[in-house]
Amino acid sequence: MDLIKVSILVIVSIIAIIWLTSRTKLNAFASLFLVSVFLAFTTLPADTVVKTIKEGFGNTMASIGFLIIFGAMIGIALDTTGATRSIANYILSKTGEKRSAQAMGITGFITGLPIFCDSGYIILSGLAKSFSARAGIPMAFMATVLASSLYSVHCLIPPHPGALAAAGVLEVNIGNLIIAGIILAVPGALAAWFWSSFMIRKGNYPPARYDEEADKLKSEKLPSPLLSFLPIVVPLALITLKSLISLFDMEGETFIFRIFRIPGEPVFALATGVVLSLLLLEKKTIESVNSVFAEAIRKAGPILIVTAAGGMFGMVIRETGIGESAGRLFAGTGAGLAVPFIIAVLMKTAQGSSTVAIITTASFVLPMLEMLGLGSEWGRILAMLAMGAGSMAVSHANDSYFWVVSSFSGLDTRTMLRVYSSTTLVMGLTVFTFVWLSSFFLL
Repeated sequence: MDLIKVSILVIVSIIAIIWLTSRTKLNAFASLFLVSVFLAFTTLPADTVVKTIKEGFGNTMASIGFLIIFGAMIGIALDTTGATRSIANYILSKTGEKRSAQAMGITGFITGLPIFCDSGYIILSGLAKSFSARAGIPMAFMATVLASSLYSVHCLIPPHPGALAAAGVLEVNIGNLIIAGIILAVPGALAAWFWSSFMIRKGNYPPARYDEEADKLKSEKLPSPLLSFLPIVVPLALITLKSLISLFDMEGETFIFRIFRIPGEPVFALATGVVLSLLLLEKKTIESVNSVFAEAIRKAGPILIVTAAGGMFGMVIRETGIGESAGRLFAGTGAGLAVPFIIAVLMKTAQGSSTVAIITTASFVLPMLEMLGLGSEWGRILAMLAMGAGSMAVSHANDSYFWVVSSFSGLDTRTMLRVYSSTTLVMGLTVFTFVWLSSFFLL
């Protein structure tokens, strides 16, 4: 089939997913499966259709499965034991009540490392309202600070599903990706802070109403801050240590590398975090442990399925050869990192899901990396981070996270669009700028 027909069919397929998920509200897995089958049958040899679909789904599941499940287990344990509130109260005690918005942002950034952004916002929204009411800070500002701090790490860093699946597609070193992602998420979160602070000055945004029930959260019997931080800090430290050691010992011959080789693997590092999170349980019985595991598997299941379906759609796109053709078109233009960023922005803004946007972009861009000058290990990582930046912009009415923030913060749609949605655009552009600047030193 010629290039023009394939290109038209790929574009029609992407539009179909956007229409099915946004307008008809069809389940994301069903939409991705139906469109993947349509695209495979219309562009690929008949004897490769089933194989391509199964490989796309299975390979994605293999690369992300354990990490998402273990990440969900840590998140559920932090939630059910009150550890996230313990972390927030500890940070607030260090910053002071006048700086409660800063405390909320730091809390969101730290707890967002293992917890999905929507879950994190639901867990911390009561504290955000309480801090807003007590300090007299506009709720629109407090909500945006919390939402954007969670969002900054969600779009860039494994074990979050989009970043994790894209890392598998591009075959990047997850340890190096986590280190670079955390570093580059910081300017994104800071930009969100300054922009949202600027935006609320232009309107009359009230603080949240005092909620006695929410304020009682502070006086609950909570686990110690040390135990609360351990399930987050230890896995990140293990992964980071292995990655740093690997930079100086690429052959893996030193004794210290052998010590951290297995514990520093993301799967085992997160498994260690799961064990540490179980120390937070007040009743350390089999029933209590099983309830955490069961809830985590229930929560992770739909995420795994949709993410793997996104990988399936991406595999079909890859097999059409459209990526290589686009790569030849962009080769020599100097577009480089702008290509994955722009594609991810268009996908995110059009259909709402950051996960689908980044997975689809990764599969589309993979064949053109060499032609874009991004074929090296760090080139792939920077391409991955450019996609992550693109998947931030723009979160608006077709994004489920938009409505989570709106519902749990009590903000109307107009305020959300004006303050929160504009903030996600600024975040994406800021992170991409820092990714682009990093390329001068890493490529």
